[in-house]
Amino acid sequence: MVPITLFAALALSTALCASAADFEFGALGDTPYSADEEARFPGLVAAMNREALAFVVHIGDFKTALAPCSDALYEQRRQWFALSHHPFVLLPGDNEWTDCRRMLGSGYDPLERMRRLRAVFFSGSSALGQQPLALVRQPAVTKGAHPFPEHARWEHGGVVFLTLNAPGPDNNSRAYPEEYSRRLAAMLDWVARGFRLARSRNAKGVVIAMHANPWASGMRPRRGFGELLAAITRETSSFGGAVLLLHGDTHHYRVDQPLRDASGAPIANFTRVEVFGYPAMNWVRVRVIEENGRVRFDATPGS
Repeated sequence: MVPITLFAALALSTALCASAADFEFGALGDTPYSADEEARFPGLVAAMNREALAFVVHIGDFKTALAPCSDALYEQRRQWFALSHHPFVLLPGDNEWTDCRRMLGSGYDPLERMRRLRAVFFSGSSALGQQPLALVRQPAVTKGAHPFPEHARWEHGGVVFLTLNAPGPDNNSRAYPEEYSRRLAAMLDWVARGFRLARSRNAKGVVIAMHANPWASGMRPRRGFGELLAAITRETSSFGGAVLLLHGDTHHYRVDQPLRDASGAPIANFTRVEVFGYPAMNWVRVRVIEENGRVRFDATPGS
């Protein structure tokens, strides 16, 4: 016979997973680029430190393509991210790995640079910053079948958060098709697992964060993003809660509903937020609001 105290604990655990608590988090990306932005970046972090944020997400491109993809620059950016009083979750953008093959990035090997990024930013089981946030990384879940530790997951306030290594502009599909194919399989697996977890937890929301804007003009998928968008569409359409896609890449702050069903109508429970990017240096405040048993995402400029 199971003790009644255990039944009570299980019931409490289930209730906590199913409930959503109002909270806010910060999001930014595609910064710092210029010397001026580098001078101002610590102040931007300080501004977020003064806010009651659950955590901060940087969606990638922490340098301009003109800056070298050097170990020294990576380490310097890590020092800046460590200034965050909040947990600080980083994603890789194209400027810090796929674009490193260009002479503007000093002609590095992108795959070697991604390995270095993993060692510097994605090797631990916790976020960056001064407060702890436990992250579940994909290799730990798949027993190494998908060796992409930058694919991370955590839960907060009844919402499941997922990060993907999906760099702009084409998901590295043209220059390194074999690498793209392996990573695409991992991303599809991570999205499926994330929504499966959300359903098992009775989560009221899912947030997917990645660097690239997956849409071209006319809301067509950009090269390298058709399968990923199709998977997100399927999962969102069959999920009872709210879904937020958080990205950067095209440096245009916006909040809209670009995901469409088979008839071309917007999928009502989906929202896209694109963060600011150079030359507009700012962060985005995302409020997660629970109303009448449902969650909605409200995004506004941070300052």
